Amino acid sequence: MGKPTGFLEQDRQNATDRDPILRLGDWNEVHEEMPENEIKAQAARCMDCGVPFCHAGDSQHFTGIAGCPVNNLIPEWNHLVYKGRWKDAFGRLMKTNNFPEFTGRVCPAPCESSCVLGINQKPVTIKHHEVSIIDRAFEMGWVEAKPPAKRTGKKVAVVGSGPAGLACADQLNQAGHTVVVYERADRPGGLLMYGIPNMKLEKDVVLRRIKLLEDEGIQFRCGVEIGKDITATRLKDDYDSVVICTGATKPRDLPVPGRELKGVHFAMEFLGANTKSLLDSKHADGNYISAKGKNVVVIGGGDTGTDCVGTSLRHECESVIQLEIMPRPSEERAPGNEWPQYARVLKVDYGQEEAIAKQGEDPRQYLVMTKEFLGDADGNLRALKTVEVEWKKNPEGRFIPAEVPGSEKEVPAQLALLAMGFLGPEQTIIEQLGVETDERSNAKAAYGKYATSVDGIFAAGDARRGQSLIVWAINEGRGAARAVDMHLMGETTLPL
Repeated sequence: MGKPTGFLEQDRQNATDRDPILRLGDWNEVHEEMPENEIKAQAARCMDCGVPFCHAGDSQHFTGIAGCPVNNLIPEWNHLVYKGRWKDAFGRLMKTNNFPEFTGRVCPAPCESSCVLGINQKPVTIKHHEVSIIDRAFEMGWVEAKPPAKRTGKKVAVVGSGPAGLACADQLNQAGHTVVVYERADRPGGLLMYGIPNMKLEKDVVLRRIKLLEDEGIQFRCGVEIGKDITATRLKDDYDSVVICTGATKPRDLPVPGRELKGVHFAMEFLGANTKSLLDSKHADGNYISAKGKNVVVIGGGDTGTDCVGTSLRHECESVIQLEIMPRPSEERAPGNEWPQYARVLKVDYGQEEAIAKQGEDPRQYLVMTKEFLGDADGNLRALKTVEVEWKKNPEGRFIPAEVPGSEKEVPAQLALLAMGFLGPEQTIIEQLGVETDERSNAKAAYGKYATSVDGIFAAGDARRGQSLIVWAINEGRGAARAVDMHLMGETTLPL
């Protein structure tokens, strides 16, 4: 422990963000870097607890997370940062996390919710320290390609280049296997590339890591859709093992009257096309769904909904609101959500902050359900018919939304974006391989084992567990690599 009294002397300070109005004029990341002396002061708040809950992810489910799913050695690298030993902190960080430059930017930081200091004070700024360490490491040239000294002669195909696929490929490559990653998009990165907008994760950060993985010997084959361009069965025949890391990309739909109207889109259609057009031509090609001059309604209150809000504002929409069928979260932990679980409390993320600055109020409206999309004579969306709801128990004892009589209204909209989460993985690869699925349509494979019902076929990340967090994807990618290595070689030295 670097400074035993640090947490008594220093209050929590977050890194500042760029001005909300000014940053709406570009697609750069919203966060700014904290000066080194302030980072050290924040690291000094880490208590080096007898039982550091922050680095022990102990649940497979988002609502029950306590700590870091990749088991980052947080007190150790906080101590090293406080001491100014940045290179040592980098070495300690990389023992557990393949991609801290991703998690340090987009992870919701369950580690901070389970920080012991957070019981009666504001927790340590773990997430910002993580990204500060890795960004400094790249800047100083400490991050170097390290190809394996020898190859095993075994070939593994990883389907999907999101965080689970990349982590799995990285670990398998370090073990000496020849790894080929298949990605149906034109650029690698999966969700990191086309699911998360630039203002949260600039794509140069993703491509920088991809280049390093390529230099270490991993092959990326983009623009190849397994199940269509190459059958999954052929992939099984051509490789010693296959790992399904396709994510949970089947979006939850809203099958109400008017769903077919022009102007109603899934959130990922909107976000993915926007990022691709931005990267291809800085939007000059027009190959994206524009919110410019439109009244935008985002249906869904999670991170994807927030990304739709921020993107719409940068398109210079006329207005944007965000509808959420659930109640407004409390500002403090509610009963049943005690420390050290992830704190399900009201947060103002970057998109809401920008909407407040631009429109004068929080764009989120709670306990609202969309009943119908209304169109004009040409089949274009013109409004939503909504109704307020309250949650009541049905005869079976389950809470369901009940409409509030007399609360219907029309909400003007020319663009509606469905950001209501995902139902599971697309089924083409799973069906072609004959992989057994669970009750939620995920590839069935036990956590920690990752082996599917088909010999030599493994599954990890959202394709196995359903929609989850980037840190769980990395955790599972690492675990699946260890399982594959054991399957191929009869033993493994890869870490858990």
